[in-house]
Amino acid sequence: MILLDPKLDRDPAPDKTLAKRVHAIRTSATPRAHRVPTARALARFLAVAQAAVKLRGQVTVLLTTDAGIRELNRRFRGINKATDVLSFPAAEPVVSEVAGDLAISVPTARRQAAEQGHALATEIKVLMLHGLLHLAGYDHEADSGRMARRERLLRARLGLPQGLIERAEPERGPRKQMRNKISARGARP
Repeated sequence: MILLDPKLDRDPAPDKTLAKRVHAIRTSATPRAHRVPTARALARFLAVAQAAVKLRGQVTVLLTTDAGIRELNRRFRGINKATDVLSFPAAEPVVSEVAGDLAISVPTARRQAAEQGHALATEIKVLMLHGLLHLAGYDHEADSGRMARRERLLRARLGLPQGLIERAEPERGPRKQMRNKISARGARP
């Protein structure tokens, strides 16, 4: 299930100056790549990704603002800052029916998409896959690369670009750079 925060600006003007906002409104100049994808399209991807992860139970995805995700991060993790994706696994008694919830900051995803040179929809899918892996019990901070390997394999299957874990890894010389180039073309490293 995909939920949209009512405070979320789904189709922002590309520039904040008044003249450019007016021009964008008049000409519908907001690039399609920066718009929030439809809930239907995201729900289809969620079903495919959830099956690929082999995660059973309902997953709810909240698309929210930086302020909204900052509040969730502060309340549930004690970290008072915005982030890109949060995962909330279900409590034990309902695991078979409910896998958990994800929260994704659309403004952060939009910035990351621009940095990576792809569409907002692609970045949201990368974040959804990452969050689903967390719901499935993976933890890249403590699993010696297990989650990174699984995410890389699933991204290739789902046609997604470089994931969050790879972006965060420090470069380790020419061999690592070559693996990234090969991975970016869709081949196995």
